[in-house]
Amino acid sequence: MIRRPLRPLARILSARAEGTDPDLVEAEERAARLAARHREERRKAETRILLLGTAFILGFTAVGARMALLSAAVPVEPRGAASAEPIRAQRADIVDRDGALLATNIVTASLYAQPRDLIDPENAARQLARIFPELDAGYLTEKFTDGRKFMWIKRTISPEQRQLVHDIGEPGLLFGPREVRLYPNGAIAAHVLGGASFGREGVDAAEVVGTAGVERQLDGRLRDPAAVTTPLRLSIDLDAQVALEEVLAKGMAEMSAKGAVGILMEADTGQIRALASLPDFDPNLRPAPPTEGDPAESPLFNRAAQGRYELGSAFKAMTAALAIERGEATPGTIIDTKGPMKWGRFTIRDYHDYGDLLSVEDVLVHSSNIGAARLAIGSGAAAQKDFLGRIGMLSPVPVELSEAARTTPMLPRKWSDLSTMTIGFGHGIAVTPLHLATAYAALVNGGLLVRPSILESDWRPTEAERVLSSQTSAEVRAMLRQVVVRGTANGADIPGYDVGGKTGTADKPLPEGGYARDKVMASFASFFPADDPEYVLIVSLDEPITYINETAFRTAGLTAVPVAAEVIERLTPVLGLRPKPPAPRPQAEGPTARSTNPPTRAASLYTLAGND
Repeated sequence: MIRRPLRPLARILSARAEGTDPDLVEAEERAARLAARHREERRKAETRILLLGTAFILGFTAVGARMALLSAAVPVEPRGAASAEPIRAQRADIVDRDGALLATNIVTASLYAQPRDLIDPENAARQLARIFPELDAGYLTEKFTDGRKFMWIKRTISPEQRQLVHDIGEPGLLFGPREVRLYPNGAIAAHVLGGASFGREGVDAAEVVGTAGVERQLDGRLRDPAAVTTPLRLSIDLDAQVALEEVLAKGMAEMSAKGAVGILMEADTGQIRALASLPDFDPNLRPAPPTEGDPAESPLFNRAAQGRYELGSAFKAMTAALAIERGEATPGTIIDTKGPMKWGRFTIRDYHDYGDLLSVEDVLVHSSNIGAARLAIGSGAAAQKDFLGRIGMLSPVPVELSEAARTTPMLPRKWSDLSTMTIGFGHGIAVTPLHLATAYAALVNGGLLVRPSILESDWRPTEAERVLSSQTSAEVRAMLRQVVVRGTANGADIPGYDVGGKTGTADKPLPEGGYARDKVMASFASFFPADDPEYVLIVSLDEPITYINETAFRTAGLTAVPVAAEVIERLTPVLGLRPKPPAPRPQAEGPTARSTNPPTRAASLYTLAGND
């Protein structure tokens, strides 16, 4: 570039020599420089406009091309996030221990609309509302005519409904393939299975994902492409499950209870043969979770795995086991049970006056709170806490149910001497019925802690899982057998099947503090056969009440025990347990002695005596 001189000296000198005004020369030069600068700026501006116009043209061309592609593609429902992974609808079957089908996938269809292709939107809306009464024709008409290009109508439809929709003859009503989860037994084992719903979804496929129970906890296994053809085998016995649920529902109704729990567990392995929580639901029609009120009132709430309750005197067996294991007592050791028992400003009482002195065995037989409190404080807070921790009572139950993994026992903030005594008879600590089943299995199976499981396996506990000596376990079994023979659980003394166990009646805590006087959790933790336990059975009733001679009773001996007895009578043939030949029994003495002519099983639901 050649710079133009600011002052053209040559021309100025020439102008002076010619007698011309040199200022005119300078003015011409300034004008020429200004014109050149204007031309340069104009050129730059034109270049910028050209580039900007080109960019706009390219951008609108790209948008138009994308819109053309979208209009030609099959519509899919908009999603909040995209995934590069393909949608896998397949899911493994779930079967019981004998191969009976509990859950499977079936192929059906979904229904969606492309409103722009509807010939008569109003007629289509009317016909769809006729086929699907839950749909509103006015709403459909509004959506069909608001300019949208895609609309879900039904995620799943039956073959009959598909044919009816097809007969409408609308090209804008389209079907997509669907695999949906089917539970052929309806509500049976609902809280074990949990349920499934759709995850990522398109018109051509939808993921089937677990929402609760085994379906959620083992979702990865059930959706694994490498394992989808292999059924997931549970430890559940479908026949036992049906029997448990039927008797439990009957007992819940007869005892006017608001809820019920039943758990049948193998004493030696921890495998769960049956688990029921009532009220329940049909996982084929799983209801929506509650948005208000107490979630525990919903049928979705798994009382066996989620419900944390003070389980009352069922804890006394653990208190006695700890004292015996530590060498502080034997079943015959005499305990001071004179009451009431004062501890600071607190008072501990028994349900009845059982006398000033009871053996450890009779503390369990009569369910003495005072006796259990003295045993607990004798062992001490540290030993009690350590023992309860070793038998799994202080942490979530490691079972393959999603609800259990999220449920931690409620423990005292400060494990004081008073807490030690109240926990000794089952107050001040809240655990799930699954915790109780696991603990009782260890108490009666020879002292080995089991790993509760809903899956069939060959696992068995080893000496590494020992929490009690075999001698202590045998003594606990013998004492708990006496609770049934001559104590608070005498309603479960079934001829031919030696049953052992412990009742527990706990006043329910109030939200504002304190305990309700007329609302209890009544439980019976049992095992059978008593001399060589194969099964542990937990039956719990939430707020039961029964009437004898127009008097209301709520204690477990009169509510949970007769229900559990009927469950055992139904289960033993299913489980292949044969009754023992009858043997003469000595006449029991004392206030809890049974009649020499015990009532029949049908009558026992209302007439057997018991207190805790």
